[in-house]
Amino acid sequence: MMTAGTARRVQGLAPGAPATAAVNRSGIAVTDEAVKVGILHSATGTMALSEGGSIQAEMLAIQQINEAGGVLGRRIEIAQEDGASDWPTFAARADKLLAQDKVAAIFGCWTSASRKEVLPVLERRDGLLYYPTFYEGLEQSRHVIYTGQEATQQILAGLDWVMREKGAKSFFLVGSDYIWPRASNAIARRHIEAKGCRVVGEDYAELGDTRFESIVARIKAAKPDVIYAIVVGGSNVAFYKQLKAAGIELDRQILMTNSVTEDEMMGIGGDYIAGAFTCAKYFQSLELPANRAFVAAFKAMWGADSVIGDVTHNAYLGPWLWKLAVEKAGSFDVARVIAASPGIEFAGAPAGPLRIHENHHLWTRTRIGRARRDGQFDVVFETRDLIEPNPFPDGFRELAA
Repeated sequence: MMTAGTARRVQGLAPGAPATAAVNRSGIAVTDEAVKVGILHSATGTMALSEGGSIQAEMLAIQQINEAGGVLGRRIEIAQEDGASDWPTFAARADKLLAQDKVAAIFGCWTSASRKEVLPVLERRDGLLYYPTFYEGLEQSRHVIYTGQEATQQILAGLDWVMREKGAKSFFLVGSDYIWPRASNAIARRHIEAKGCRVVGEDYAELGDTRFESIVARIKAAKPDVIYAIVVGGSNVAFYKQLKAAGIELDRQILMTNSVTEDEMMGIGGDYIAGAFTCAKYFQSLELPANRAFVAAFKAMWGADSVIGDVTHNAYLGPWLWKLAVEKAGSFDVARVIAASPGIEFAGAPAGPLRIHENHHLWTRTRIGRARRDGQFDVVFETRDLIEPNPFPDGFRELAA
């Protein structure tokens, strides 16, 4: 005679796992054995330099979760799509993941432009996105968990540090020409001027552009205390090489960036960016037990020469935070996972403990790193406490698109 426990094992349910009907009431791709999630990043195009690490980190997290028994007794399966550095393509691929693949969550996007294109799809299909990139803030959605930093945790914090510690009074703002750099620089300009300092220049290059000679000439002519650079993707390689070719040495000229992490440094080359400052919550060089284990696991999976930047770290957080929320909710249904997310704490995060705020951003520390020639950073500052996320800070709300 077959017992109930035997019947469950024959059907594929792990011992003690809840029945599929109880954890999937909305038609997503969940069976007795598996649950499907989506990975959506640029594997090709100019943004592949930055987004490749996110793909690797999400795959590592999913592998580790599966090796530890999965989620609610089910292994995670991946449906992967390439956004191809094209924002409408991101929207189309997100629609495919939600409508055809029926994924329980998407881990993806990098640029604000891609996230803005995907957001209406999430709303229409009732999807959930874990978004890993530091960004300008000025947004909050029930369909997005923002694992990167918003403006108060990065833009404002970094500017305050360079004003306080370096006595900076004048700034030249430069970025790639799309939503995130322009919105970030609007925030930066307002903050700089509110502090009694000056913006002596502001310039942009098309995404993927490699001709920065005229911008570099204007920077040299302006003689700013700080170059505030938020160029993204493959354009970084050309920008920093052309700065050096023009005689701008970053061990003497202060440069603060939010957009260069260890991932981008690998493409740029340490000799071209050594001395620059980056504001982030994660650096590969952090001497924390959880980070040492993370770095070892990442290199074991992706090679000894692989590196981990801030967004790569943030991408690693996504599957773990989703797992914790699913298990708290006792369900894969998006509405229940969303409701369970505020207050979730990931004590084992490589950058140190963090938790999800009610506004779907993370309480986290802020750090300043100085680039080294070996492609790593020396951490020169970190906040003592976690900074509460505030995506709509006073004085900046009207800048929201």
